[in-house]
Amino acid sequence: MNEPQEDRAKKTPQPRRPLQWFTLSLLAIASVFLILSTWRDETTISYSQLIEEVEAGNVAQIKISKNNVVGEFREGVVPQPIDRQTPADEKQEPIKQFKCTLPEQVGEDWLAELRSKKVEVTAEDPANYDDVFFLISLVGMGLLIVFAWSMMRRTRDQMLGGGMLGGVTKSPARRYEASDTKISFSDVAGLSGVKKDLEEIVLYLKDAPRFQRLGAQVPKGVLLMGPPGTGKTLLARAVAGEAGVPFFSINGSEFIQMFVGVGAGRVRDMFKTAQDNSPAILFIDEIDAVGRQRGAGLGGGHDEREQTLNQILSEMDGFSPTSTVIVLAATNRPDVLDPALLRPGRFDRHITVDRPTVKGRQELFELHSQKVPLTEDVDFEKLARATSGLTGADIRNLVNEAALWAIRHDKDKVGPEDFEYARDKILMGSAREEILTADEKKLVAYHEAGHALVAWLVPDCEPVHKVTIIPRGRSLGVTQLVPEEDRYNTSQSQMIATLTMALAGRAAEKIQFDEFSAGAESDLKRATDLARRMVTRWGMSERLGPVAYSNGEEHPFLGREMAHEHRTFSERTAQIIDEEVAKILHSAADSANLLLTEHASKLEALSQALLDREMLDTKEIEEILGPSARDARRNSNHAPV
Repeated sequence: MNEPQEDRAKKTPQPRRPLQWFTLSLLAIASVFLILSTWRDETTISYSQLIEEVEAGNVAQIKISKNNVVGEFREGVVPQPIDRQTPADEKQEPIKQFKCTLPEQVGEDWLAELRSKKVEVTAEDPANYDDVFFLISLVGMGLLIVFAWSMMRRTRDQMLGGGMLGGVTKSPARRYEASDTKISFSDVAGLSGVKKDLEEIVLYLKDAPRFQRLGAQVPKGVLLMGPPGTGKTLLARAVAGEAGVPFFSINGSEFIQMFVGVGAGRVRDMFKTAQDNSPAILFIDEIDAVGRQRGAGLGGGHDEREQTLNQILSEMDGFSPTSTVIVLAATNRPDVLDPALLRPGRFDRHITVDRPTVKGRQELFELHSQKVPLTEDVDFEKLARATSGLTGADIRNLVNEAALWAIRHDKDKVGPEDFEYARDKILMGSAREEILTADEKKLVAYHEAGHALVAWLVPDCEPVHKVTIIPRGRSLGVTQLVPEEDRYNTSQSQMIATLTMALAGRAAEKIQFDEFSAGAESDLKRATDLARRMVTRWGMSERLGPVAYSNGEEHPFLGREMAHEHRTFSERTAQIIDEEVAKILHSAADSANLLLTEHASKLEALSQALLDREMLDTKEIEEILGPSARDARRNSNHAPV
């Protein structure tokens, strides 16, 4: 269905090449004949040994050809070495077939002696076998040269333009016919806003004169931007399916080759093929592989990637206003694309394909669970709220993991507990076997209890969904927070609460064991990164004020920050930034230590519960600690005045 080579084979029949097969057959026959002609089973013996065996009457028959003799003994004879200085091989087996070279002075007397010993003598044509073998070898070599020449000619004929690199300039774009592209907008869930932006493209491909009548021009190129797994490729296939037009798909990396000019040739062939089959959709996935900003890095402007990009820019400019070929491209790195590629006239429309909302995730669960038998108590809305940040690919994987887990337990239907297991596996990693000692397990229990208790006591923290001391993935324990709603912005108080919760595990270790462990490494790294962003990017330091400080954020492979210092501020400012970051972190650590000290009994109770059960959910935590501060604030806000 998706093999472009098969489509081309249907349109352009491949020419037959009988010369190559005929030459190859002759070469094989000559080689076999040469091997058989040169292979002999006789062993060479000396003339003196032949005379001895004739006198002994042990020679049955001989064939004479000029000075060469081939014969057979009546009984097996161990051959003597021709060179007398060479010692005889003690392990050599007796032979019956032999060959020998006669001296020039042998005459009629020797033939008479043969007749007297009743030796059967025959004569053969005195042809020079060495000349024959040489002639056969020469013919075989000639056939080999002819075969190699014919193969090179065949390869040249298949190349475009007759050059040695022309053959690889054929576009490897995979073609999907309208009948093969059965995906439509109904197969894409959770992206209602994006589908509305693409409906215009579908209408244009179905009825182009309707737009041209009023002088409107549909965008030549549409760039789909978004994180991996959000459905950009699926959307492109759905546009082609809705419009009922051919769909050509290629990855950006398929343009890049070792030789300069190959990628540009592929681009020309791809656009020509799409125009010959218009109306059509041309989809370039991962366009950032070929569309990165020109002049980047240490190389010049004549490398293969930049020449390929130049050809893409030229081809998109060459589209006529009435052309019915739409170029769709997808990338998760729009920041590295060349500005000339993004300007109007090429990729006129930029569509962000973001992670789905709660409603979108619910639609995705319903879509991917259509073929999965479910129990009646499966709540997709609850699952959607508990999977914030997951993409469509993640949700499809989650549904599949839930089904696999149900199969392992011989269930007929997939239930909520199976989805819960799959969600924990995707978000926290697979549970590992028992690897902790008793002391390590106790340390991890207090560490995770510190995280969970502070998150429970600070109202600006996200709700605690689950806390476990079972090692998962690369973590020895996990405290899982699940937001109640999608959030696209964060306040300073929420960041401070996040920092306090992140440093609470380390504070709990200090309170209980009077020392720190290496288990807080990831907590410190995330907290430091967040605090530095608060100071340098978001202006949340009173001492530095509303100033953004760049610290080498540009990507080195783009070649942008190569000619000057990455840092755009002075040494004194760098020192102040470090002081402000440390101030924020110390304040959060002190707050965590104060909260845990004031609620030491709750910390002890939660730690012991973790040691006993190893995993606690929201209800079990509430039974131990009571209502959370977040719930208390929500209830107070809704209380009547």
